[in-house]
Amino acid sequence: MNKAGLTPDVLSLDCASEVTRIGQHMIDSLKRFHKRGVVLGLSGGVDSSVCATLAVKALGPSKVFGLLMPEKDSSSGSADKGQLVAEQLGISYHLENIAATVEAIGCYRWRDEAMRTVFPDYTEAWKSKIAIAGGSGSAAGRISYFKLIVQSPDGQMHEAKLPLKAYLQIVAATNYKQRIRKTVEYFHADRLNYAVLGTPNRLEYDQGFFVKNGDGAADIKPIAHLYKTQVYALARHLGLPDSVCTALPTTDTYSLQQGQDEFYFSLPYQQMDLALWAHNHQVPVEQLASALSMTVEHAQLVYQDIEAKRRATHYLHATPALVEPVEQVKA
Repeated sequence: MNKAGLTPDVLSLDCASEVTRIGQHMIDSLKRFHKRGVVLGLSGGVDSSVCATLAVKALGPSKVFGLLMPEKDSSSGSADKGQLVAEQLGISYHLENIAATVEAIGCYRWRDEAMRTVFPDYTEAWKSKIAIAGGSGSAAGRISYFKLIVQSPDGQMHEAKLPLKAYLQIVAATNYKQRIRKTVEYFHADRLNYAVLGTPNRLEYDQGFFVKNGDGAADIKPIAHLYKTQVYALARHLGLPDSVCTALPTTDTYSLQQGQDEFYFSLPYQQMDLALWAHNHQVPVEQLASALSMTVEHAQLVYQDIEAKRRATHYLHATPALVEPVEQVKA
């Protein structure tokens, strides 16, 4: 690290060169897979919008197909923003509301059953979200735990510590949404002979912020090597709408608005990007603390949280365990 210390400049990106590099990788991947184009879900967020734009630049709009897949807990503007991006890019797209499907499979029923173990009066008229408490955020040094935050129909907010059994059931139920969306993506990929684009950025990919066989499933992941800060830089470089370039990352999973830092990451994405870069480049914890204006103890907890998430989510990246390799089958 130079005398200037750790600064956001370490995440600077040559956007023009990166667009060319990703585009060529996409072209080469399609040739290797013998596919004609790409399908991706459009949430209206920066990651999917950048991936769609990169695909259009590499392949042309006729070989990119977008999917808008809201359900009843989706934010009101997500499908609208996704449609805006699709129309700006000139790609074909389809709106597939998955609410009836996830309801039929039991997503809302299993979720609400777990909610009622904490708040017995909870019904579908209430709103909810999960948030992390303690850990390496503002209350550094405390043991992390999840809390359930709900809003009753009269607008009153309530929160309580979430027992592990209820937490696991709520997360398992909401994971249905990502897995149903991926099923829809692969249906359209199969009928078009297209590949599926995945949209995780490096922070999400490294730290396991995705659903296995859900949004973690894809044939090509064009931005998994890029920090979130760099994805935003690409969005501005590519001329995406301000509504995309300035939107904060959300999960768009629960009926109450929920930021990614509130649910999973210990810090806002700008700070998490810098911390992850620093950890990956063996930057001393004291320099991270100085860069993020926090105590050394807090910075050490951030490093520990990065490692803990990697250990806990390692299996999300794992391929199926075979008794022995099948040598004739190559990845």
